[in-house]
Amino acid sequence: MISLRDRAIDAAIELLGTQGLKSLTHRRIDQQAQLPPGSTSNYFRTRDALLIGVADAIVEQEMAGAGAAFAPDSVDEFLDALAALVDHITSNQRIVTTARLVLFMEASHDPALREALWRGRALIATALEPVLRGLGARDPHTAAGAVMACSEGLILHRIARHDETDVRPILDLVVRAALG
Repeated sequence: MISLRDRAIDAAIELLGTQGLKSLTHRRIDQQAQLPPGSTSNYFRTRDALLIGVADAIVEQEMAGAGAAFAPDSVDEFLDALAALVDHITSNQRIVTTARLVLFMEASHDPALREALWRGRALIATALEPVLRGLGARDPHTAAGAVMACSEGLILHRIARHDETDVRPILDLVVRAALG
């Protein structure tokens, strides 16, 4: 059974991803999650705490969905998994991804949220480094940064522009360049 806190987080993600930042109030989250009034504020006293809670939950979901991308046996397998991951988070997980991008924009002037999002990015980069080292990267840290920057750009274009371009050739170019 899903906890009330998780119901509030799920409702917050849904609101952010479908209606934007202005829709995110404790009251609207309670309504969206069909929770008693005041429930969300019991878990997240402030808007800042709520935004950070949402950011942390999104990172958890993304890490859980990464799976095969972090355990490839070859460069081609890594590229297939990475392209599939971009496809998944921009189609099946479109609302969650849109919510994350809304948080990115808010983080431009919110240091605490920026730090929470940076922690999430660092987790993903840290998971990518040994994969890229295993695939032959001379500088896995820089390679992870390049792969992530490219992936983030592709994701942004897919969400904001509804761009359905095949991402694999672009990822192939960047990954092979990063591997040197």
